[in-house]
Amino acid sequence: MPSIKALELRADIRRGVAAAARLAQGESVRDVLDVRDPRAWLGLDAGARVDEFFCPPGVVPWERTAGGREFSDVLRGSGPLTESQLALALCHRDGRIRQAALDRAAGHPVLLPLVVLRCAEWAPPVRDRARQRLAEGLDALTAGSLAPMILLVGRRNRADFAVRLLDETLRRAPRDRIVALCAGPDRAVRRYAYSLAVEDGLLSPAELARAAARDTDTVVQTFCADAALAAVAKVGAYDEVYEPLLGARSPRVRSAGVTVLRPAGRAELAVGFLADRAPVVRACARYVVRQDGVDPLPVYRAWCATPEPVPGAVIGLAECGGRADAELLWTLVGHPTGAVRARAVAGLRALDVTDVRRLRPLLDDPAAGVVREVTAALLPSAELVPEEWLTERLGARWPRPVRVAAFRLLDARGGGVRRRAAEALLDDPDVKLRGWAEHAVKRG
Repeated sequence: MPSIKALELRADIRRGVAAAARLAQGESVRDVLDVRDPRAWLGLDAGARVDEFFCPPGVVPWERTAGGREFSDVLRGSGPLTESQLALALCHRDGRIRQAALDRAAGHPVLLPLVVLRCAEWAPPVRDRARQRLAEGLDALTAGSLAPMILLVGRRNRADFAVRLLDETLRRAPRDRIVALCAGPDRAVRRYAYSLAVEDGLLSPAELARAAARDTDTVVQTFCADAALAAVAKVGAYDEVYEPLLGARSPRVRSAGVTVLRPAGRAELAVGFLADRAPVVRACARYVVRQDGVDPLPVYRAWCATPEPVPGAVIGLAECGGRADAELLWTLVGHPTGAVRARAVAGLRALDVTDVRRLRPLLDDPAAGVVREVTAALLPSAELVPEEWLTERLGARWPRPVRVAAFRLLDARGGGVRRRAAEALLDDPDVKLRGWAEHAVKRG
């Protein structure tokens, strides 16, 4: 089965073939293509060179729709070309036509993405001419709009010229140009722009911290958080850094905010993050409070003894406690809140004090998270759970999480138990369960 990337590539080429046919019929470039989308240009470049034999069904190659040889002669000639004809010439399979088209590309900024493509050209005469044209056409204004195309093509061989030229152009541009790219919609461009901004010292630690907290890309989040910590260590102003970091959705960014609390002289604030929902944040918080002379274990015990403990406190107790804390966790296994029950079971598993007899009834828990945690805890001892009891829970009347748990535990026992469980689900209406069953039968 083709990968998602392969299917996307086929779709891009199919659209490119259709776009080339429309350009050959005289439609304008802006009407045919989303000129801001690099993939549209890549699709056109590939689609314009697709032979009729390889053309997708229902799509006619542009050269046949435009009169075949006659249109190629127009492209080879020295007369003026429309912008649409010039776009096709820049994508033509004949390198001499591509080279001649580059000589006429000046004055057509909308076609600069195709000039970028030709900068990574395999044919040296075409490649050299394209680089000359790009150097002439790239300035502070066009750099921002071309950055997505340059960075996408930059992954190819011989594409380093365009990326270096982009670097040089942006570094000569006003600071606002790079800062604007940092807030743009293209993820690759934001990563690139932030790396330039940090390298050139264009953003303050507070600006980097706010970027780490608001950006949706995990690479940008981590990069900006690390850059903010490195920068604030040199200039101070910790309050402006840790506040946005601590309020971020990303656990990696929040952990950076917790880490900076100690040098900021606010280590006491780390106590509030001992019960964070993310393990990495809880671990950083424990380190900070210990450095401040506070033992987190009594704090966790006190929180778990309250009527409404935070789920993060329950698993936190297991992360830094010992087997002596298992009884407190067992009391929370029956808590009314599903998230608390789930974290209590996870904590028991972390402490390696699971009890099959006491945990087995929780496989029927109404909270899916609890069922998943109980299943993980019982898997090493799956043979101790009665086969008949689990087989009953394969039935369609049971909630899906319970059915999945029963099958996982039966499957873990292998042999005839696995085979019988799988055969019982071969005609199941649940697609995933049926697929797992089919795979189990093949494994034998």
